[in-house]
Amino acid sequence: MSIQAVLFDLDGTLVDTAPDLGYALNLQRAQHGLAPLPDSVIRPYASHGSRGLLEIGFALKPDDANFNVMRDEYLACYDQVLTRQPQLFDGMSALLTSLEANHIAWGIVTNKPRRFTTPIVDALHLAQRAACVISGDDAPQPKPSPQTLFMACERMQIAPKHVLYIGDAERDIQAGRAAGMRTLVALFGYLGAADQPETWGADGMIETPLEVLTLMTDL
Repeated sequence: MSIQAVLFDLDGTLVDTAPDLGYALNLQRAQHGLAPLPDSVIRPYASHGSRGLLEIGFALKPDDANFNVMRDEYLACYDQVLTRQPQLFDGMSALLTSLEANHIAWGIVTNKPRRFTTPIVDALHLAQRAACVISGDDAPQPKPSPQTLFMACERMQIAPKHVLYIGDAERDIQAGRAAGMRTLVALFGYLGAADQPETWGADGMIETPLEVLTLMTDL
């Protein structure tokens, strides 16, 4: 098998963090006298970090004058609730167990800052199992730059051509392709109505985590 390692994006691919991301956004909205947004409205923006969440929650863009203040306020809210209920996506636990049984390394490469990544990974008891955990601020440039993916390969001592990267956002596929990896789109993640994953150039798309096991033999 040419695939020797599988790397996962965190939010919307390995772990369902949308409930906690949304809970933090609604805490912030409450501080500003606004009604909570339903999970169904927030969920498609969960993979886009504070930028996407502030857009849906407050109609803010990064070039708005008070964006940075509001971002810091949001992150302070999220800091309080990020380990409230993160969960592996259905089927993900079985996938990780199968990879380990077949001696295929797996790791995490996320744009999430380390201050948030580490508590979530620890809460799910994944730190000792993962071959690497690379956060967005571990490199000068996060995804769509391939820098963090190259860091993961160096940590695992596996060449990019033998690595599969799975994500639910276009920047994940862009980064994986730029790194010379095979890529899969996690359709069970936080895709919005405007997303067109079939145009991202991935090697495949999966509806469930366990489909990875079938597709790996063809990549």
